[in-house]
Amino acid sequence: MTAVAQRAAELRRLLEDANHRYHVLDDPAIPDAEYDALLRELQALEEAHPALRTPDSPTQRVGAGVLPGFEQVVHEAPMLSLNNAFSDEEVGEFVGRIERELGVSEPEFSVEPKLDGLAISLRYEHGVFVRGATRGDGATGEDVTQNLRTVKAIPLHLRGATPAVLEVRGEVYMPRAGFEAYNARMRASGGKVLANPRNGAAGSLRQLDPKLAAARPLSFYAYGLGVTEGWAVPPRHSAMLQALKALGFPVSPEVSVARGLRGLLDYFAAIGARRDALPYDIDGVVYKLDRQDQQAAMGFVSRAPRWAIAHKFPAQEQLTTVEAIEVQVGRTGALTPVARLAPVQVAGVTVTNATLHNADQIARLDVRVGDTVIVRRAGDVIPEVVRVVEERRPRDARGEPLNPAYEFPAACPACGSHTEAVRKVLKQTKAGGIEYAEGAAIVCTGGLFCPAQRKQAVIHFASRKAMDIEGLGERFIEDLVDFGYVRTVADLYALTLDDFLAMKRRADERDGTVPETVKAGKVATKWAENLVEAIAASKATTLERLLFALGIRDVGESTARVLARWFGALDPVMDAGEAALLEVPDVGPVVAARIAGFFAEPHNREVIAALRAAGVHWPEGPPQRAAEGPLAGQTVVLTGALSALTRDEAGVRLQALGAKVAGSVSKKTSFLVAGEAAGSKLDKARELGVEVWDEARLLAFLAGNEAV
Repeated sequence: MTAVAQRAAELRRLLEDANHRYHVLDDPAIPDAEYDALLRELQALEEAHPALRTPDSPTQRVGAGVLPGFEQVVHEAPMLSLNNAFSDEEVGEFVGRIERELGVSEPEFSVEPKLDGLAISLRYEHGVFVRGATRGDGATGEDVTQNLRTVKAIPLHLRGATPAVLEVRGEVYMPRAGFEAYNARMRASGGKVLANPRNGAAGSLRQLDPKLAAARPLSFYAYGLGVTEGWAVPPRHSAMLQALKALGFPVSPEVSVARGLRGLLDYFAAIGARRDALPYDIDGVVYKLDRQDQQAAMGFVSRAPRWAIAHKFPAQEQLTTVEAIEVQVGRTGALTPVARLAPVQVAGVTVTNATLHNADQIARLDVRVGDTVIVRRAGDVIPEVVRVVEERRPRDARGEPLNPAYEFPAACPACGSHTEAVRKVLKQTKAGGIEYAEGAAIVCTGGLFCPAQRKQAVIHFASRKAMDIEGLGERFIEDLVDFGYVRTVADLYALTLDDFLAMKRRADERDGTVPETVKAGKVATKWAENLVEAIAASKATTLERLLFALGIRDVGESTARVLARWFGALDPVMDAGEAALLEVPDVGPVVAARIAGFFAEPHNREVIAALRAAGVHWPEGPPQRAAEGPLAGQTVVLTGALSALTRDEAGVRLQALGAKVAGSVSKKTSFLVAGEAAGSKLDKARELGVEVWDEARLLAFLAGNEAV
């Protein structure tokens, strides 16, 4: 056997294996782009060497064999595939051939998106749906009538005057929103997620139990006809689609008519620009001669019509290999694994990195360095690894993997602090348990020390509700960190006027700008003097502000206030274990673990010590347990504008007297404090019969009880 014949045999084997895995096993091993490349190579070999063409070659068939378990359906009119075009030049050849053979100039085409789903045939007799089948191998398909009955977009009865027999061809697909919702349910329940909407649609119709198919969110668009009896087929394809729509079939709203090559390419560009905004996946557009008589004149080749073609987009999925797995630390401390890939073209862009999302996703996919993977890129979305091709994993003589399973780092790669798994809390059950969202984020606990989190930590620390360093915004903080003036929040208190002026000069040099004051021979310093003064002023703070400013995960203003009152001083908070923290009102097991973990990290304690050494101070006193105040056990809501104090200040003073300050009115609300322009909360309080206080009554109450 010659080398050419060997290659043709190998290509046939690879393509048949891919067909079997995709159509029968619903477990594709290669992306569409590689399949198309293999098929085109085989077509080229068979055209150059016709003797190599065999009746069972993948180039001579349309789909795949019938899945055992379904009855066979012989199509009265074959369900053919379309030839593909991958470039404007190939589309030009297609149009040019039609123009030459028909003797026409700029013929009209019916144009529509090429849906990424499963082709089916629907048979209606006297307006009633009687049978549905897959394309199968083009001549024989699978009877999936009962599964198709579960697809609500497919009409069971036609509208208006109905023909004796009508066979409609179209595509069953899974909308993106439905696909995402289905996968979310599967992840939450530990079920198998779908690789992509296309596989979801194909696999759903091949479920032997129609109840399983009904559980998947499928839809349908009609795009053509098979056999008909007793129906006058409209003379144009576009008119035929509108006639089908009148009978009750959904037709893509993107269907249009275009004239000549320029019209086809303009449509292709317009759909491509909107591709990511469409509610379903497409992999190209389809061009069909609009006039039925012209279609008949062009005829067919063995496996495809000569009057239609699919113009494919650049592949959104490709094969490549994982060269390394690195972990990046974000501004909030979350660790995100990234796969470093052998460069590959995906959707027209060279991709070298792809997100692996989190440790759970790595474990779910079992991604290892050295693996062959399918990487996907859709629009501007960050490329992601969607599947490992385990058949290509390197193995030794005994079949054992040569590349070990990946182990997520136990320490932060940026600062060495220990990491912890953080799961989003969905709700706390009545029995005291906690329900978490699926998937854990691995986060660094060295919040005040970690260099990856510096900017975010300093921005939060300086914010109005934290240390309230007026004028120190994100732009200044980013420059202070970038130029090395600030490594932790404690470094803010060592900054001098000269530091700020030097930082500004370096920033102007970097940005290529020169302030007007410098051009005039003067140096503006007032802004820097104000910043130095604002930083110095922030040294005098409160314990609750400091606790909030530290940026402990899940510790907001309210929790910081409760902690400050409950313990009275910082050291007891730092030394409290989870058990002691659980005694604090409104502190549950998740928050208790966050607080204890933060103060257990030596780096965080070092920064707090540096803050104290820099002169940051706050009043401390005996613990104030909420149960001891005159408002103990009462829930208060504040709304509207207060004139004598802010709502935040009023809330702090009410909490100091034992109240719980809530954000919404309910039957459990003890009273509502209504300031000027109070809105829906006041209406709700009146509706529920909740007592309403004005600002004068609030001030009188605070004055009388705080003096006690």
